[in-house]
Amino acid sequence: MSQFRTLDSADVFGKRVLLRVDLNVPMEHGKVSDTTRIERVVPTIREIADKGGKVILLAHFGRPKGGPDEANSLRPVAPAVAEALGRPVGFAADCIGDVAAKAIAAMKNGDALLLENTRFHKGEEKNDPAFVAELAKNGDIFINDAFSAAHRAHASTEGLAHKMPAYAGRAMQAELDALTLALSSPQRPVAAIVGGAKVSTKLDLLGNLVKKVDVLIIGGGMANTFLFAEGKAVGKSLCEKDLADTARTILKAAADAKCRVLLPVDATVAKEFKAHAPVRFADVDHVAEDEMILDIGPKSIIAVEDVVDGLKTLVWNGPFGAFETPPFDAATTQIAKTVAFLTKDGKLKSVAGGGDTVSALNAAGVADDFTYVSTAGGAFLEWMEGKALPGVEALRG
Repeated sequence: MSQFRTLDSADVFGKRVLLRVDLNVPMEHGKVSDTTRIERVVPTIREIADKGGKVILLAHFGRPKGGPDEANSLRPVAPAVAEALGRPVGFAADCIGDVAAKAIAAMKNGDALLLENTRFHKGEEKNDPAFVAELAKNGDIFINDAFSAAHRAHASTEGLAHKMPAYAGRAMQAELDALTLALSSPQRPVAAIVGGAKVSTKLDLLGNLVKKVDVLIIGGGMANTFLFAEGKAVGKSLCEKDLADTARTILKAAADAKCRVLLPVDATVAKEFKAHAPVRFADVDHVAEDEMILDIGPKSIIAVEDVVDGLKTLVWNGPFGAFETPPFDAATTQIAKTVAFLTKDGKLKSVAGGGDTVSALNAAGVADDFTYVSTAGGAFLEWMEGKALPGVEALRG
């Protein structure tokens, strides 16, 4: 983490600290239904408050169009932050101007205040210098604890970092530590599991990974495209047949980089896609025309576990099958439990991310046993693709 400025070098006592957090949380009946993102930033809020800083929370919520609207207000989120923090959290009905200024002026050292949705102003997503300047009036230093928004060059994620002293918060620091561990300077051998439905959504990812990892393990619907590219019949399976040449190009790039690619050797197939449909296990050479590949098979699970057992580092993005629908969750669940066991045993560093991946690990009950699980979604994927994230680059020391 030495290449990034962190809270360790920030003097927050008596300062107005603009803290960018991700509070774009799911809501049901006017209340927060999942507090995971809130819980991630509580340590940073608490540390700044305990050190005598005035914590001024900046966040976006939803995708408001054309200014303020009640459906996208952060007001209902403030009580959930207060509950997670165990302390009062004030709320100001704007993030700039007199409303924000008066609320901030009334703060004492150690207080916390949530400002209204930054996206209620068009200057936020445009990273408009005038809007950045208005936000900057509210603080003395800037701390970014929202890695999940770091791939956006917005006013409150990147603009402020160039306008005032800027540091990474503890959640951001943990994310950057984990990502460095996973791909930037991993212990080898290192492998990546890449699953999900389509090759087309992960071309940049696959292209970057073959240059970084020793083994690339491909699962999910995208594996069908690679199998088809190798001349296998995939029946009615999800398959991007027009990307067969692209798949072959990726396989050649992997061979050139001396990266082993592990594809399924057998599959769980069914004639219809529904919960608890009749299934059979078939070698990938023997999938019938009226069958769909919906998960990898037992031989493939063993092959993946054999690879994982010899690794020092594993990064995971995407499930092996249609995990939301049993029994097509079997491979993802079993392999996740194996990874969790090896991690807890101190033999493996495991970093996972992406919405479906997090859901699958939670369903398997092992998310807490991985070295790190990123909830960042798009930012995690762009980082794995080797892209520079504006909100992160702005924090480099």
